[in-house]
Amino acid sequence: QWQLVESGGGLVQPGGSLRLSCAASGRAFSDYSMGWFRQTAGREREFVAAISWAANFREYADSVQGRFTISRDNAKNTLYLQMNSLKPDDTAVYYCAAQRNRHGSVRPPTEDYGYWGQGTQVTVSS
Repeated sequence: QWQLVESGGGLVQPGGSLRLSCAASGRAFSDYSMGWFRQTAGREREFVAAISWAANFREYADSVQGRFTISRDNAKNTLYLQMNSLKPDDTAVYYCAAQRNRHGSVRPPTEDYGYWGQGTQVTVSS
């Protein structure tokens, strides 16, 4: 069973940066494509970024393209999200997620993600 634990959230001023981490355990991390999602109160959870199991493919939501970078360290069983040029609209709870099946595609339907962390709050405000 997966355990996913996010960290690195906090309060940052507009234009600032944060790096989120997601420590994974319970399965062979290097076999699974992973993603980051975010959610604000009253809205559906939305896709942010995804990375394939071999880290050779990445995809981003249009709203974060060019500002956020997803990466993974398979030796450390850790997923990252580097967030630069943060905007107030980036304020949300950020979740990491693991796909249900090994060696999945980089950007499957959201329902293919079967395992979620508890989330970490990111607040962008002056």
